[in-house]
Amino acid sequence: MAEPVLKLAPSLQPAKPRAASLSGVRNALRRRTRFILLVIVPIAAAVVGLVLYMMGGRYVSTDDAYVHAAKLMVSTDISGIVSEVDVHEGQQVKAGDVLFRVDPRQFQIALDNAKANLAQTALSLQAMKEDYARMQQDIAAEQSLVDLDQTTFDRDAALLKTNAVAQSTYDQARFTLEGDKRKLDSLRKLSEVQLARLGGNPNFEIAQHPQYLQAKAQVDEAQRQLDHTVVRAPFDGVATQVDALQPGTYLVAQTAALTNTGAVALVSTSDVWVDANMKETDLTHVKIGDKVKVWVDTYPGHVWSGTVESIAPAAGSEFSILPAQNSSGNWVKVGQRIPVRVRIDPKSEKLQLRAGMSVTAEIDTGHRRTLSEFF
Repeated sequence: MAEPVLKLAPSLQPAKPRAASLSGVRNALRRRTRFILLVIVPIAAAVVGLVLYMMGGRYVSTDDAYVHAAKLMVSTDISGIVSEVDVHEGQQVKAGDVLFRVDPRQFQIALDNAKANLAQTALSLQAMKEDYARMQQDIAAEQSLVDLDQTTFDRDAALLKTNAVAQSTYDQARFTLEGDKRKLDSLRKLSEVQLARLGGNPNFEIAQHPQYLQAKAQVDEAQRQLDHTVVRAPFDGVATQVDALQPGTYLVAQTAALTNTGAVALVSTSDVWVDANMKETDLTHVKIGDKVKVWVDTYPGHVWSGTVESIAPAAGSEFSILPAQNSSGNWVKVGQRIPVRVRIDPKSEKLQLRAGMSVTAEIDTGHRRTLSEFF
């Protein structure tokens, strides 16, 4: 008996034309992929690289940068005992606020003494003017006496020729005349000395005389020292290192600013800047006035804005105590760092910047590369 032949449904029979079409599609995809990888991708990479090159070189940055602020050991130029400290550690102060005081009593005494000396000098000068006027009157009186003596002498000399008077009378008239003339000369010399003391002008202003000016200068100096017993903040800032200065401390003017025991440290809150140590190769297009963005490590995510205020005229190594010696044969070229000062915009973030903070600075030079630089 013949075996039955099994026939597959049309949907289950192998489709040779479809398999061939799938193979063609795969080959086309391979060719397209090969074209993309070998042609399109290199061209796109070249275009992107060229675009990045043209856009590059505009921004230069460094993380070798730190916040700086105006700081000062505020002291005084007088010596004395500290009587009062008016600030505490970390206190914010305004310009003109009192930081501490020195006992003013000895300086008040010196001022009172200088004022008394000034008043005494004014009285002495007035007396000298009056004395000079009296001398002029004495000279006038003596001149009248000399004139009388001269008349008497001339008359006795004429009478002596006729023996109308005795020789002794003539001699007495002659000696009297000579004596009064010498006295007149003496008075005139004393008057000249007095006039010289008056500066050559008997009608001078007392306030313009050198002696008065000298006494007035002593008063001004005593007043200045008294004023300096109150030490004030020269600018807005934060007081620090205050605990080392205590009431009762004897402040020595010559060493006050060199030791913590004679001064209060003040760090400015308004005069703040960033010193960025840029590589010398990054300064090609950096110029004063360029815009700068600053990121502070303490405040991630916050950006400060500023401008390039100055570019140092020398590398930092030029100011080192032991500069590098490059004359030896084993010299190795090392890129130098040039300090660039960035002034922080006061309208930037209000978060407090503290001196010494580490920052990252990015400078927008505004420079755009050209194809001539590429080729």
